[in-house]
Amino acid sequence: MSVISKPPALRSPQQNKKPSSRTGDLARKISSSAVMWLLVVVYGFPTLWFVMSSFKPAGELFSYPLTFFPSRFTLDGFTEAWTKFDFATYFFNTLIVAVGATVLTVVASAAAGYALAKYRSWWLKIFAVCILATTMLPGETILAPLFVVVRNLGLYNSLSGVIVPAVITATGTFMFRQFFVTVPNDLLEAARIDGSGEISTFLRIMLPLAKPIIMTLAIFSFQWRWNDYLWPLIILNDPNQFTLQIGVASIIGAQNINWSVLLGASVMSMIPLVAIYLIFQKYVMSADMNAGLKD
Repeated sequence: MSVISKPPALRSPQQNKKPSSRTGDLARKISSSAVMWLLVVVYGFPTLWFVMSSFKPAGELFSYPLTFFPSRFTLDGFTEAWTKFDFATYFFNTLIVAVGATVLTVVASAAAGYALAKYRSWWLKIFAVCILATTMLPGETILAPLFVVVRNLGLYNSLSGVIVPAVITATGTFMFRQFFVTVPNDLLEAARIDGSGEISTFLRIMLPLAKPIIMTLAIFSFQWRWNDYLWPLIILNDPNQFTLQIGVASIIGAQNINWSVLLGASVMSMIPLVAIYLIFQKYVMSADMNAGLKD
């Protein structure tokens, strides 16, 4: 009599995995983590040394042997930078430039990106090519004509002269354009059938959907304008109009450098950027890019 063999028991995919594959996955995870931690050390250690040095007395910065932690914590560099070099004025000027340029950049880029994505016209195509062409030239090549235009507009030696040229950016325009292309046209047609005008559709429907792009561009734009040095240096001549980067650079004298004041001013100039990143990164990292885009 023949013996009927039972089929082998079904095993889950986890049971079918070989020990070697598990070991390989673990090794890859460990190696990836090791590389990431190495990058953290490479980039983080100089920054920590820079921050800790700002709390050292001036005579300890170049003492031998060098030490990571200060022997005596002091805030003299911060207080001198705030009082002797009119740090508050530089800080306020930079805040006006960064906030004003960021708001105008987001609004102009969103409007231009919406038009390029949802309207069909021959002159819009030419306009898109012109915007794209600005990314193909180094920024230094347009400084001379840009200076002439700003001077002829009467914006020389004013914060407006720093803000206005920074409003239109090819990066922001095409960020919004690529996002708005993914929005179904049926959504716009439904809004128009309901009687919504173009401006109302843009403000009430398109901009709320583009919140991740708005936050991303706002963070980058604020960082660009806060750290901008070359253009404010060219367009500003009045010390009362100087931005923070020019003010920090003025601490460096021709004969000597007060390193404790320079380090204190540099650390204080970093605080707004760090704060903005810590506050708003969650809106960019966890944003639902597909919200409201389903048919």
